[in-house]
Amino acid sequence: MLSRVADSVYWMSAYLERAENVARFIDTNLNLLLDVGESVEEQWQPLINTTGDYDAFAHKYGAATRESVFQFLIFDRENPNSILSCLRAARENARMIREIIPSVMWEEANRFYLLVRNQARQNSLDDACRILERVKRSVQVIVGISESAMSRGEAWHFARMGRLLERADKTSRILDVKYFLLLPTAAEVSTPVDVIQWSSLLKSASALEMYRKARGRITPLAVADFLILDRDFPRSMHFCLIEAEASLHAITGSASGTFQNDAEQQLGRLRSEFDFVHVHDIIQEGLHEFVDRFQQRLNLVGQAITDTFFAVRPMPGPAYQEAAQQ
Repeated sequence: MLSRVADSVYWMSAYLERAENVARFIDTNLNLLLDVGESVEEQWQPLINTTGDYDAFAHKYGAATRESVFQFLIFDRENPNSILSCLRAARENARMIREIIPSVMWEEANRFYLLVRNQARQNSLDDACRILERVKRSVQVIVGISESAMSRGEAWHFARMGRLLERADKTSRILDVKYFLLLPTAAEVSTPVDVIQWSSLLKSASALEMYRKARGRITPLAVADFLILDRDFPRSMHFCLIEAEASLHAITGSASGTFQNDAEQQLGRLRSEFDFVHVHDIIQEGLHEFVDRFQQRLNLVGQAITDTFFAVRPMPGPAYQEAAQQ
């Protein structure tokens, strides 16, 4: 597979997943707003802080309000992580590989982007909640097309790897929002928290029903354990790393537990850490600190994948070719 094709497949999938998870991210905060009696800025400011876009937001909008945060995270064309920007990037990548992906996938991505773009031109936030729900459903439609209509070749594995690594990052951020708002320090992690609030968090990750079946009673520690370390739930960070590594080995052909390049080494090392860590170790370190360190490690994995598969390398010059012939 050409590196540019692999790059487009990978990022198309990652950007779609990012758009869906930003929608879940905002939805989490909306649900928390019903339960947490705090001032407007205290409620919305952490949402910007945990995305890592505070400086850009503050420069353009100043104080964090519901309207300004909605505009920045949903419709802002200058914010590369807004839903509109993610959908535009996903659509452009899909356009470049139309011969690789099913035509219905391209049609859905194109139609969905145009819908959100038209809503942004109206500059109306009245239907923002409806758009968030539509984002989640439309991305799931595209994922379903990928699962049911794509051969399990390199393109499918690059798409799955991009989706899962992005999902692992955003699951960590969704969880971090909750702790950032209500349990900002490690010393406060053991304090009682209303079950309704934790239920809203699980719903935002589509995890409530599966959590109930697996863990029963809702507690902060069990929720963190489920979303971080569970091996079977598709949105847990551990599950995403396991399956992303499986796709990476399917692409390279190397055996599980070995590595032939930096991408396999970085991802395998991160996955193995999750194999042997306990949720109590995470809480002792501090969930926010653990998530921050995880995101840094995940960035190294992403950079290694780029360098290994997507980076353009210069052709060897005449001097190198002459030396190789000697």
